[in-house]
Amino acid sequence: MTTPKRGAKKAATKPPKKPAKPKAKPKTAKTADSPRKAAKPSVKTERAKAESGTAATVAKYEKAAGEGASKLIDQRIRELGDWRGATLARMRALILEADPNMLEEWKWMGTPVWSDQGMVCTGETYKQVVKLTFAYGASLPDPARLFNASLEGATRRAIDIREGETIDANAFRALVKAAVARNVAMKKR
Repeated sequence: MTTPKRGAKKAATKPPKKPAKPKAKPKTAKTADSPRKAAKPSVKTERAKAESGTAATVAKYEKAAGEGASKLIDQRIRELGDWRGATLARMRALILEADPNMLEEWKWMGTPVWSDQGMVCTGETYKQVVKLTFAYGASLPDPARLFNASLEGATRRAIDIREGETIDANAFRALVKAAVARNVAMKKR
C-alpha cells in the first residue's frame, strides 16, 4: 500500500451528473370554446376609464380636499343608497358639528378623510360595516368605549358600525374634539 507523497494533490472527484429535466410541453393555442379567466384590468386601464369614463371611476383616482372632496363624499353617500350611506352621512354630520374647521379630503382611491391640524379619522364602507378609523386613536381618551376595532395596534383605533347600530352622538363628538386637540398639541411641539 502506497501513501500519497507529501504535497501531492488529490484527484478531484466529480459529482454524478443529475438526470436531465424533461422538456416543457409545447403550449397549444386555446380554442374559442376553451375556458379562460377574465383578466383583471390594469391600473392604467382603470385610469384611462377615469379620464374618459364614469363618475365612480373618476372619483376612485381623484385626490381632493375641501369643496371637491365634499362633493365626492356626497356622491359616495348617494351611490351607497342603503344603511351604509345613511350611517356615513350621520357620522359625517357629527364630525363637522364637533369641529367647524374640519377639512374634508378624498384620498387613497376613494376614502373620505377628515383633518384638522392633521388627520382625525377616515370613513370606510364595507359590506357589513361602516368603519371610522382614528389615526391616533390609541392615544385618545375613550370613556364611552366607542372604539371596538383595531384595538391591538399601538396607534390607530376604529369604530365599526353595523346595520341597525347607533353611536352615542355626544361621546363621538367628544372623541373627535379630543383627536383635534391631540393634533394641535403635536403641532406646538
